[in-house]
Amino acid sequence: MNRRATALSAAVALAASLALTGCSSSSDAAGDGKPELKVSGAFMPKPVTDMAGGFLTITNDGDTADRLTSVTSPLSDDVTIHETKDQKMREVKFFDIPANGKLSLARGGNHIMFMSLKEKPEQGDKVSVELHFEKSGPIKVDLPVEAANHNPQQH
Repeated sequence: MNRRATALSAAVALAASLALTGCSSSSDAAGDGKPELKVSGAFMPKPVTDMAGGFLTITNDGDTADRLTSVTSPLSDDVTIHETKDQKMREVKFFDIPANGKLSLARGGNHIMFMSLKEKPEQGDKVSVELHFEKSGPIKVDLPVEAANHNPQQH
């Protein structure tokens, strides 16, 4: 019985030290432990109604995951983020952006939704948005307005 208790204590101590080592090395060795977000490929197809979609890619080169929690824009007081599953759209509270990964908002998939537009932007205009995150500071992005049928190839 004493040998079993000693073995169990040793196993618990080893597991605890490995867990603590993993915690300290993951943020110290790989950087400052913060997300490093960049936005690319942003665009908005020219709206044909009083609604519009926005698309972009957020790349996280950091070692910590983050979340896109909301989007604001002077174009609309009602801007939400939507996922598309089984060909149905639904509003979500956030999108995960994995560490050393990316979040793609693309036609036919997850996207930004602008409802009750205050004006209809024309092709060639730019729509200003501000992306809000759980951990990172906000990022301002201009969405170039493209043709209504614009759909860039995904890489």
